[in-house]
Amino acid sequence: MNNKDSIKEILIINGANLNLLGKREEELYGCVDFETYLNDLRNEYKDIKISYFQSNIEGEIVNALQQASADAIIINAGGYTHTSVVIRDAILAIRQPVVEVHISNIFAREEFRQKSLLAPVCKGSIIGFGLKGYKLAMESFLR
Repeated sequence: MNNKDSIKEILIINGANLNLLGKREEELYGCVDFETYLNDLRNEYKDIKISYFQSNIEGEIVNALQQASADAIIINAGGYTHTSVVIRDAILAIRQPVVEVHISNIFAREEFRQKSLLAPVCKGSIIGFGLKGYKLAMESFLR
C-alpha cells in the first residue's frame, strides 16, 4: 500500500495573520487569499478530504492539533513558528505526520525568523515557494 492509499484526509492549519493573505505584504505573500487557493487545492485533490483551520490564537492551534482526526497535517504556524514551544510539544504528542510550510523564505528574512522551533519535530519543511508550498506538502504525503 502506498501513501496515497492510506491518506484520506489532510488537515491544513494556518496560524496568526494568515487570514490576511492576499491583503498584506503582497511582495512576500502574494495577492491570492487562502480560501481561493484552498478551493483550487480541493478541486485538484478531489479524492482527498482537505480540512482547514486558521487561528490567530496559539492555544486554539494546539487544540486543533490535539483534536485532529486527519491522516496528515500541514501547518503554517506563521510567527508562532519561531516562538511556540507549546505548538512544538503538541506536534510531538500526536500520531499524525506533520509538514511545516512557509510561504516566504524565512532564511532570507529577519534573523529572528530564521529559526523554526517546529522543523525538528516535523516530517519536513517546505519554505519559500509561495502558496505552492501547500501543494508540495500535499504531494509529500501522497507519493
